[in-house]
Amino acid sequence: MPKKKTALTIEERLQQALVPAEEQPYEVPENWVWVRLGAIAEIVTGGTPSKKHPEYYGGNFPFYKPSDLDQGRLTYDASEYLSEEGKNVSRIIPKNSTAVCCIGSIGKCGYLMCEGTTNQQINSAIPKINSLCLYYYLCTENFVQDLLSMASATTIAIVNKSKMESCAFPLPPLSEQQRIVERIEELLAKLDEAKERLQEVADSFAVRKAAILHKAFTGELTKQWRRENGVSDESWEEKTLQDVCSMKITDGTHKTPVYCDSEKGVKFLSAKDITAEKICWDNIKYIVPELHEELYKRLAPQVDDVLLAKNGTTGVAAIVETDDIFDIYVTLAVLRPEKSIIYPLYLLKVVNSPLCKEQFAQHLTGIGVPNLHLRDIKEVLIPLPTIPEQHEIVRLIDDLLARERSAQQATEQALASIDLMKKSILARAFRGELGTNKASEASALELLKQVLAEN
Repeated sequence: MPKKKTALTIEERLQQALVPAEEQPYEVPENWVWVRLGAIAEIVTGGTPSKKHPEYYGGNFPFYKPSDLDQGRLTYDASEYLSEEGKNVSRIIPKNSTAVCCIGSIGKCGYLMCEGTTNQQINSAIPKINSLCLYYYLCTENFVQDLLSMASATTIAIVNKSKMESCAFPLPPLSEQQRIVERIEELLAKLDEAKERLQEVADSFAVRKAAILHKAFTGELTKQWRRENGVSDESWEEKTLQDVCSMKITDGTHKTPVYCDSEKGVKFLSAKDITAEKICWDNIKYIVPELHEELYKRLAPQVDDVLLAKNGTTGVAAIVETDDIFDIYVTLAVLRPEKSIIYPLYLLKVVNSPLCKEQFAQHLTGIGVPNLHLRDIKEVLIPLPTIPEQHEIVRLIDDLLARERSAQQATEQALASIDLMKKSILARAFRGELGTNKASEASALELLKQVLAEN
């Protein structure tokens, strides 16, 4: 007969729960103790009710998956729901538990606002202490790194239940736990408010850019310039894109390209290589010299040509700034400016403006892959001021948009810094550095003994 296991004494359980000094990640206040996560939370691995039983699904009992944890502190909605039958065959996770993704996106946490269940990619921590204190620590970078260090060395990183139970947790006294939560939520609320305002600013950049371009091509931006230079408002004309080009607007080869490596071939551009106002040369292809000779006789791109994407990514233009030899595919159209009436950079700006994009959009054809026909490109109407005013418009657009980009970068940096500040607040909170700890309070060791005795 096998020997019956003897129940551990409270002192033995206490020794198992405490983290040895050499394994403690960092120092905490004297009345805190480092404990194993499994001592202050029950860890439960989720499971998926059998899909062979469709009656398990379609009710209103939340069945949480890793993507649902993106809701963070307010995890409520689930991507799938179980019926009463499905609920009955599942392990129910009480509300106020913390669900932690332990396969794939390891460390992503959600605080469950209602009871539910989870799939097997999630380990839930059912708290035996202040539930939000537990949640916020599980959101710290220290805990996430602890989990990652325990992940199994497989194709997909996995942290099982027992490994998560062994993670270290800095346990404060019970009253301190509540003060930590209140201080964290106070500070995070202020940061969220600041983030919301910054996000509104960030979201408005596209609107302000469109407003700048609208003013530029309706004459409002250079109204003062015309007054100062004695230029009449009547000097503006309306022309088609074909009217302002020195040659017939045409596209690249319709032939299927024969590619080769860069050492033997000639540069070959298509719509994918055109970004806003620039040609991206990073991932271009190369065609065989024989095909190049044939194509170049028909169409030889040159400096100041405007290349317009007409298939796939439509309505995006870039200007040729190099005298390098290259050929283009059918997905690009060439607009060669008649420099006696239009400044090449003005043509580039207006083609990339909402004014032209809206006209392009009206003529898109094709299912799946949008396409612009040359005949429609040729008939797009643009405003045409005098050459000097075109130069001034380009200068003002560049100046104003450069300021906008600078402000946008500053806003993005501020948004990123808010996320870093949140991580810093959580890190400091669980080091006792938020000014909430009271050294006179009884040691958390007494709390740990009470938790162990009750379980």
